[in-house]
Amino acid sequence: MTANYSLDALWMPFTANRDFKQSPRLIARTEGVYCYTDSGRPLLDGTAGLWCVNAGHGRAEIADAIARQARELDYSSPFNCGHEIGFRYAERLVRYAPPALNRVFFSNSGSEAVESALKIALAYQAARGKPQKHRLIGRELAYHGVNFGGISVGGLEPNRSGFGPLLAATHLPHTLDLARNAFSRGLPGQGVEQAEALGRMIRQQGADSVAAVIVEPVSGAGGVILPPQGYLQRLREICDQYDVLLIFDEVITGWGRLGAPFAATEFGVVPDMIVTAKGITNGVIPMGAVLVRQDIQQTVFDAAPEGAVELFHGYTYSGHPVACAAAMATLDIYEREGLLNRAGGAIGQYWEQALHDLRDCVGVVDVRNYGLIGALQFDAALNQGHPFALALIKRCFEEGVMVRTMGHTLALSPPLTIEPAQIDELLAGVRRAATGLFGVGWR
Repeated sequence: MTANYSLDALWMPFTANRDFKQSPRLIARTEGVYCYTDSGRPLLDGTAGLWCVNAGHGRAEIADAIARQARELDYSSPFNCGHEIGFRYAERLVRYAPPALNRVFFSNSGSEAVESALKIALAYQAARGKPQKHRLIGRELAYHGVNFGGISVGGLEPNRSGFGPLLAATHLPHTLDLARNAFSRGLPGQGVEQAEALGRMIRQQGADSVAAVIVEPVSGAGGVILPPQGYLQRLREICDQYDVLLIFDEVITGWGRLGAPFAATEFGVVPDMIVTAKGITNGVIPMGAVLVRQDIQQTVFDAAPEGAVELFHGYTYSGHPVACAAAMATLDIYEREGLLNRAGGAIGQYWEQALHDLRDCVGVVDVRNYGLIGALQFDAALNQGHPFALALIKRCFEEGVMVRTMGHTLALSPPLTIEPAQIDELLAGVRRAATGLFGVGWR
């Protein structure tokens, strides 16, 4: 289809813009687990958009809820003013979190939710008379959004380099260990001892200076890196030992991806805060949130004089009424269709077996999975100086599937509505792409 508009004005995010605009990949519409190009060709969405369209595309209930809300109350300032749907949604949202995390601070994205959680952590430490507890700890290969706080605690070097001085943060080692855990099904069995690095790091910096640790229960953009069995539990124990807050970034793992509403529930580890976004509105409209322990909020409140603003932080669109309406409708779908637990059942088992059947695919050195998330890691020798990740995305697009790549890893996180035949279709497309790209040598 010939475009009647120019591609020049738009600077696209996280995109090789010059390459893209030579041969653009344009999506015109979506429905179910499929995206359709501007020429009408179907593409199976292997990543639920960007890990966010958990209930599948084109859900009329969400669109209708947005339209109704926009006609009734399109906007109201969240500063010193409120609206009913915001309070109703917050009350409903916390029912899905561990009981201790029953307070919500709204943002517009995962990046902003991370920023909010870090600020809340620092405000809490100051409010309890420990302002010297200001250091933050993240983890290698972690992605916590693209604001300055997020890239400071994040561990993806391309996201950090080139932006000048960042916040003071140190990083735990990542938990990817192919030598011991390649082709694990579910959580890998080896590596719980890697959690001990947190205790060493806190002791080196001084426990009286560390405010919080933030980790993704399962790293997403870093390559779908799973925590070893017992690892997250040990992080919780160490944080308790040294009086340090533990923050789970569940922007990707939240809303059914692993077979429970949140990874905290799935893995039986209760953090002090949970960061969520993406699937909160099924990706239809921007929204993020921080779920916070009640006593953390109360400590911050108690430190402020009566009538004073307790936390000097927030956004113009925090708890936007239209976003709340979309989130309410999304919850209706999740509840009615049982999507928040579906990945933990038969479809998750089918996904695991089908994914691991690709271990014989050319160049694959690891397959890893949990719930309805998975990754194939390819041999770095396939690169040979060429842009591996972009080439594989393009080839998969040609084969009718949309995927995410990072380095030498191909990540998959299809909509939670996917069926076995569609899983077969998705993975067959990936196999064809990899075989065509690498089967007769890199070309």
